[in-house]
Order: sequence, then C-alpha cells, then structure tokens
Amino acid sequence: MVVNDEFGVMQRIMGEFTRRKINVDTIVVGKCEITGKSRVVLSVSDRKGAEWAVDSLQRLHDVVQAELVDETRHEAYALVSNSFGKARLIGSIEEVERLVQATNADKYIRAVNAI
Repeated sequence: MVVNDEFGVMQRIMGEFTRRKINVDTIVVGKCEITGKSRVVLSVSDRKGAEWAVDSLQRLHDVVQAELVDETRHEAYALVSNSFGKARLIGSIEEVERLVQATNADKYIRAVNAI
C-alpha cells in the first residue's frame, strides 16, 4: 500500500483487520519515493481475508493505493543472533527460512516484503 505519512494511519489500517479478526503476520512500513507518503507491506496468510482487506483498505481516506501481491513477488529478510554474533539475511522466503534454521539462531526477526 501507499498511504499518507500521517499520525494515526497505521491504527486505522489495523482497525480494519481487527474488525474482521484477520491476523497480520508481518508489517513493514517506511517512507517511499512519493513525498509525504509511506509504503506499507502487510503479510496475511488467509487469502480470502487478504482479498477482503485490499477491497476495504482502498476505501480508507489515507490509503492512496493498495494491491494484493502473490507469493512469486515476495522477498524475505531476517536479523539473527546466535553465539557467533549477528547477521542479516536476505533472499526468497525459502532461502531465508533455510538460513534461519541453519544458524540455530537464539533470537531472530523475520519479515516478508513484496518487491
């Protein structure tokens, strides 16, 4: 999604998911190439819920653009920490999952993001 970069926008977006009891697995937010806007990427496991969400979110005043992206356009990121130190992992969802398992990470954060 591309949204207005303003106070309370994420609360309004997440309110739509809360009302329908749709779980959001991953949230990635940051400034984007359009001045005054931010890009929001949400990962939702429930396909029907995701389809409903895109339709509903497009009606919110603060949402400039929303689209559903299939898994072939995803990239994954992970920050891991183990006894050897910290590392950043980037790649396909499968590659990052395999690397997180191989590092025997004590702690990790994983995010899925659309390209």
